[in-house]
Amino acid sequence: LGTFEDRRWEATEVEEAAPGDAPSDSQTSSAPETVVTPSQPEDDFQEELVIRPLHSGDIYASFQFRTVWDTDFMGGKKVSHYRLFPKSLGQVISKFSVRELHISFTQGYWRTMQWGQPFLPSPPGAELWVWFQDTVTDVDGTWKELTNVLSGIFCASLNFIDSTNTVQPSASFKPLGIGNVTDHRFLRYATLPREIVCTENLTPWKKLLPCGSKAGLAVLMKSEKLFHSSFHSQAVHIRPVCQDWQCKSTSWELRQTLNVVFDLHSSGQGKREWSLFKMFSRTLTEACPLASSSKIYIDVTDNPQGEQFELSPATPLLSQAVVLGDRRTYSVYDLTQQATFGSMRSLNMLLRWKSSDGECDMMRPLLHGERYVAGYGLQTGEIHTLMYNHHPYRAFPVLLLDTVPWYLRLYIHTLTVTSKGKDNKPSYIHYQPSKDRVRPHLLEMLVQLPPNSVTEVTVQFERALLKWTEYTPDPNHGFYVGSSVVSALVPSVVAMDTNSTQERPLFSSFFPSKEESSYFVRIYTEPLLVNLPTPDFSMPYNVICLTCTVVAVGYGSLYNLLTRTFQVEEPSPGLAKRLANIIRKMRGVPPL
Repeated sequence: LGTFEDRRWEATEVEEAAPGDAPSDSQTSSAPETVVTPSQPEDDFQEELVIRPLHSGDIYASFQFRTVWDTDFMGGKKVSHYRLFPKSLGQVISKFSVRELHISFTQGYWRTMQWGQPFLPSPPGAELWVWFQDTVTDVDGTWKELTNVLSGIFCASLNFIDSTNTVQPSASFKPLGIGNVTDHRFLRYATLPREIVCTENLTPWKKLLPCGSKAGLAVLMKSEKLFHSSFHSQAVHIRPVCQDWQCKSTSWELRQTLNVVFDLHSSGQGKREWSLFKMFSRTLTEACPLASSSKIYIDVTDNPQGEQFELSPATPLLSQAVVLGDRRTYSVYDLTQQATFGSMRSLNMLLRWKSSDGECDMMRPLLHGERYVAGYGLQTGEIHTLMYNHHPYRAFPVLLLDTVPWYLRLYIHTLTVTSKGKDNKPSYIHYQPSKDRVRPHLLEMLVQLPPNSVTEVTVQFERALLKWTEYTPDPNHGFYVGSSVVSALVPSVVAMDTNSTQERPLFSSFFPSKEESSYFVRIYTEPLLVNLPTPDFSMPYNVICLTCTVVAVGYGSLYNLLTRTFQVEEPSPGLAKRLANIIRKMRGVPPL
């Protein structure tokens, strides 16, 4: 413990005295202008790992790390030392007056119809949305500086975020923490769908943890195993939360999540049997010494009597949680208890299936979305967005957010919304047209989805012709369009837990529930790959070659004619004459 404690400083809050405050009688004339009041650190760190066998035969592993920091930047306090909360992110919150920050890096696409709903959704590529405090005057300038700083922290290409891919949603992405600031002028949202996630992004992410990757669940994060998967997503969420149920004081919550889906068949194993060592090439030996809670949850909902698979080592701890409108049962391993590791001081959980046909029917997700591009040629096209409501008898509204780059010029008069072959008029529409090379299109609409139906949103567009310097190095690959975002309160099968003060697992407490009959869901569609009119970039090379050839031939011939001198050369004399001249020269007679 001392090894990790040496790396973290005790948190100390420094309050600046007001200029008009007079010193008390007990203060001397040499009293300092600032008063340092050391407070007892009340930071808290928790870590969890949730493993869920999917019905497709894959394995879904979700890491959750939660750090709560007992401090309040919005109260005018300055923090000089840090204990569990990473200093790099604490300085970002303080300098840029950030109220909420959510960033994710995802490689792959989450297959909702095969895997179900994830605990925390994220689109392919990079996503960043930030709520600033109402004291920020220049939001755009602060947003630009913040993206550059985060680009350096996470070794990502966030510096490519500018006004051409940034929007201000008016109804989507409401604050997830406490506070009533809902003025969308202080909200910025941007995506980079082409961002590639690699080890260079995972390494700084792991360094934000109090124990790093030296102890606890982070030991399992071996990059060569994590990136050899069907889906990988890492995220950082910062928001203010209440310290108690009365919410008299606030704290900052840092939640780091890592979701990965392993395809055991493609990895060469060929059977539905997994263990920690097979997935991560490592086992657990201890919990993070700085963590107040360190647990592993194994989803055994589909195995109530143990007739489908066997889990070893067995644990008597069971827990039930309502996750995404469904009540799930989990086997719990508490890493803070030494008995969990056994006599070998190592924990390697193993799941063996008793039968090869042990699959059961998966509950179909109630909400699902898709998107694709239709049309032919390189002049016009059409974007189709499909939203599926699989509930048999309940209709519910959804909020659709579409961000389209400026080089796809939307014909907004062609916007149509149909459900079951009939027009479905949205109850709310917010559209912000694009400006060439300045800002993208922003379309938000509130649509009612009928029960057991497919709602289709279509809009036509025209492809713009870019300047030759605006094309990417591989223009024939196409240009990416970010995913559509669908947010909704989906009817729940079981009663949701609305008591926010009750201690719950981290994976089921990120989105607060305010109603027992519904739960919040946010899904992302596929990103689009659109081809634009592309000039023949080989023509400049051909022109250069032809021009150089003409210049070399023409100019060379002309230069040769202008600089050459012509002389008349007499024929050489014969052999007899040359001998005679030699003899005459020897005799001193002039030559012939």
